[in-house]
Amino acid sequence: MHWYCAYTKPAAEVWARTNLWERGFEVLLPLYLRRRRHARRTTLIQAPLFPRYLFVRADLSERSARGIIFARGVESLVRFGEEPATVPDHVIAELKGRQGTDGLIDLDQGQGASSRFQAGQRVRIDEGALCEQVGLFQTKVDAERVIILLNLLGRDVRAVVNANSLRRAES
Repeated sequence: MHWYCAYTKPAAEVWARTNLWERGFEVLLPLYLRRRRHARRTTLIQAPLFPRYLFVRADLSERSARGIIFARGVESLVRFGEEPATVPDHVIAELKGRQGTDGLIDLDQGQGASSRFQAGQRVRIDEGALCEQVGLFQTKVDAERVIILLNLLGRDVRAVVNANSLRRAES
């Protein structure tokens, strides 16, 4: 038995997971909570950690890959040449280890880029249009973006920037 990566149809990850479960496969679809802003409202929704991908455990020597490929919602298996690519067990174990009791991946485990800073801390932007600007860290938006407060033209402006483009500013 090996883990394989299946490529799904757009926005069909949950549908594909359900269809694969019904066919008797063990399936892992890593989900996390993502902030969604719509009509001036911010809500948290469950979103795939890897959009359009999920992991399927199967023994392809006994079962045909067709059982996976023809499941509704699945487009194909990720392949290297003619052979389906296997996903190492330790990668799956790491993903499962990050799942909370609610089944969602905790993106704040470890030392993420946005976890390095605390509210009010001075930060410097290292890349992009605002490169070399210094501001105050406010909060994280999601796993990749944070909000900082910049003083531009004598006015405080909130800016959403990539968390990986920040570093601590010298006082």
